[in-house]
Amino acid sequence: MNAEPQAVTVLGLGSMGSALAAALLDRGHPTTVWNRSPNKARPLVERGARPAATPQEAVAASSLTIACVLDYEALYTVLEPAVADLAGRTLVNLTSGSPEQAHEAVEWARSHRADYLDGAIMTTPPGVGDPAMMFLYSGSRQVFETHRPTLAALGDPLHLGTDPGLASLYDAALLGLMWSTMTGWLHGTALVGAEGTPAADFTPVATRWLTAVAGFLTTYALQVDAGRYPGDDATVDVQIAAIDHLIHAAAARGIDNALPELLKAAMEKAGAAGHGQDSYASLIEVLRPPTRD
Repeated sequence: MNAEPQAVTVLGLGSMGSALAAALLDRGHPTTVWNRSPNKARPLVERGARPAATPQEAVAASSLTIACVLDYEALYTVLEPAVADLAGRTLVNLTSGSPEQAHEAVEWARSHRADYLDGAIMTTPPGVGDPAMMFLYSGSRQVFETHRPTLAALGDPLHLGTDPGLASLYDAALLGLMWSTMTGWLHGTALVGAEGTPAADFTPVATRWLTAVAGFLTTYALQVDAGRYPGDDATVDVQIAAIDHLIHAAAARGIDNALPELLKAAMEKAGAAGHGQDSYASLIEVLRPPTRD
């Protein structure tokens, strides 16, 4: 016999918080909602959510509270009046922040005898509830496993480790990857667009190329972990020559070259450090902080 869906409280009903509450309701979870502006709860109440008048009432309604508010300062402001009700319950914090803030938050929760998981949402509100979308969590493995079935209503729950700061750290790293990738795509789109190619024609070729790039990452990850960068595919010196072609083609068409110039500077720094005949993965050595003897 399947267990009854767990009751959940959602604090914060901005675009993301409302999407979280809607996904829980869609999967049959009794859901209590609270927001500083009560009118934001109305669409969810019409779908079956229970409105709470105060954070205390909201936290007391469920053994699991999911918070998604503006920042950590707002989190503490909302929860301070409800700390007595937090005792013996679980707080899952999906508020964006830093690893350092996550470490502070877990200590704060422990001081109030509450279990705590830090999390990061790797999608926009329309993707909430899609099992293909990643939700990252860090902190107690036991707390995560206890609530995994409920968290799965939001997306694919991935536990990264017991260090509570890992979810925030991965979030920052993955956003950096996203911005770099999208800006590189936009630069390429502008380049081919200068010759009349629509973005819609260029993009299927670009996404197919990204499949190959993902393979490079898998290979280079092993090199990074081993600290050895055999240049048997393409050396840094070869990449420097290749990026010059990109810079020349873009400059000839009036395309802003700030991104490829930045990449070339990193390659040249690696070359100057003795990695000219190593693979592109060797750039990690100039991106990392210097090692101390």
